[in-house]
Amino acid sequence: MAEINPLPFQPRDAEGPIFREPWEAQAFGLVIALHEQGQFTWPEWADTLSREIKAAQAEGDPDLGNTYYQHWLKALERLVTEKGLSQTPEIDERKERWRRAYLNTPHGQPIHLEAAEA
Repeated sequence: MAEINPLPFQPRDAEGPIFREPWEAQAFGLVIALHEQGQFTWPEWADTLSREIKAAQAEGDPDLGNTYYQHWLKALERLVTEKGLSQTPEIDERKERWRRAYLNTPHGQPIHLEAAEA
């Protein structure tokens, strides 16, 4: 990971990146894993993330730091479709399954994808 430089605006402290929600850490880890597998270069990732942040700012995102990983996720979706690792309909279907699982899970309980079928 020596070539992975910290990204501007990434929420971090002295020990490294910080995450407000578990999904943020998972998205972070997925980007690192795909990069380490050679699916994209770190400059490609940084450029894609930067474009997503700039687009969000142009659409009125106040850039307070609380939406950073939403941009991270959009950039990840863009890269995996551009690289042919997944397709938009597949991503959309997976998001919908997670939404249904969330709705079918009692408050305070862990969400499992299987709950989408309940």
